[in-house]
Amino acid sequence: MDKYSLTLRELNRATLARQLLLERAPLTASEALKRLVGLQAQLANPPSIGLWTRLKSFQHEDLSNLIQDRLAVRATTMRSTLHLMCSSNYMMLRPALQPALTHALHAFFPKESKSIDVIPFVEVIREYVQEQPRTFVEIRAKLLEVFPNTDPALMAYIVRTHLPLVQTFPGGTWNFTGSPTHALAESWIEKPFAGSEESLHYLILCYLASFGPASIKDIQMWSGLSKLKGVLDAMRSELYTYRDEQGTELFDLPDIPLPTTNASAPPRFLPEFDNLLLAYVNRSRIIPAPFHSSVFLTVGRVRATFLVDGFVAGTWKVQRAKEIAKLIVEPFELLSKSIRSELLIEGERLIHFLENDAKSFEVQFA
Repeated sequence: MDKYSLTLRELNRATLARQLLLERAPLTASEALKRLVGLQAQLANPPSIGLWTRLKSFQHEDLSNLIQDRLAVRATTMRSTLHLMCSSNYMMLRPALQPALTHALHAFFPKESKSIDVIPFVEVIREYVQEQPRTFVEIRAKLLEVFPNTDPALMAYIVRTHLPLVQTFPGGTWNFTGSPTHALAESWIEKPFAGSEESLHYLILCYLASFGPASIKDIQMWSGLSKLKGVLDAMRSELYTYRDEQGTELFDLPDIPLPTTNASAPPRFLPEFDNLLLAYVNRSRIIPAPFHSSVFLTVGRVRATFLVDGFVAGTWKVQRAKEIAKLIVEPFELLSKSIRSELLIEGERLIHFLENDAKSFEVQFA
């Protein structure tokens, strides 16, 4: 059902509402993690910061306990990138993501991967990891032992993208910096994977619930999948469609109310790699175009940012000197006194959360 056009501000407010950023939600970490689908997790701490900024009550141990109890996992998923998600979502989504993971292998190793059979490498490591959880240092060594004449980096990437491995506790917990061990997902989570068709259908519904309204290209950008037009066409009877100001068709779930354009959007601090910034082809619904290059420094680096009135307005970082913890707030433009005051209050809460063992805390505007 085609409804009507949405302005940039309407899309912004819809996105913030889905992402629990209009107001902090009274959800548990588990409930929020399921709703947000997955939090990008190249580094261990950003998922916890992302939950802290979205929830009324969140402590470091809330997420660590989910990982320890095997209710949340850190694994390679969307865009062939480490994400942290609830275990039930992982078992539902992972089959649909395999084509994207295969494509990532071909993109990183365009010549070598064309003629190579991935099955022998996968099966050797499947058996090896079934014995006990293994680090990737051990996995690479095993691959080199069995296949001494093959590029170790290629073999490791084959395993990472074609064998469903999840990091075992304490991988992914607050301040974890070691070399995590990996286990087979089905053994660790003790649930079967969804079928591929069910998985893809679930993926699209989850994405729209968390990031909609959005275009086909947005879904492809977030997931790493391609050629989803036929899938969305087949689902039209289940979905609403809108248009943005450029006329692009946007899909959404029915009966999800859109907030008004004057909905209040208080300042919020987002971690590095927050999925809010990575889920769309056209990121202007969150990041004004002049600021893109200040947030996306390289392909693999997305800076920690803060929102003012729902849009990215600057970046932040932490400096720690002995027992003094300092939050450096770097606005892109001059901020009003009232906004600076709100950011100061929010920033003081954030630096206490991040550096709770410090003796002195500061928030500084650069």
